[in-house]
Amino acid sequence: MKKIISQILLIIILFTSFSWAQKDSTNFMSMEKFKDELKTNKQLIVLDVRTPQELEDPLGKIEGEINIPVQQLEKRVGELKDYKDKEIAVICTSGIRSLQGTEILLKNGFKAKNVLGGMIAFRKETE
Repeated sequence: MKKIISQILLIIILFTSFSWAQKDSTNFMSMEKFKDELKTNKQLIVLDVRTPQELEDPLGKIEGEINIPVQQLEKRVGELKDYKDKEIAVICTSGIRSLQGTEILLKNGFKAKNVLGGMIAFRKETE
């Protein structure tokens, strides 16, 4: 039952992410592209916009990521000033809060992309 619920949730997330991607695909990064970038692009900055408590859940975190919860990002965006010329991959649990985080960064002149599917998709593809 739990697996069915998680699959339904993933389908909803992917459908929602696909509809967002239709608006401006330049601000999104597929999971395949994200994993490739993690392996090959040492300049890629990963910003996780989940709460610190969520980093301890079963989905875990990505080594070397920066954690600023989306609820605090607007006030803390200055902490990222050293990365203004680098690509920032924004991730959360499912891709919804990272969309909001991506929009905040873009509004502030950063090169940011929302990672489609978030940590759910990241872990699903590593199972």
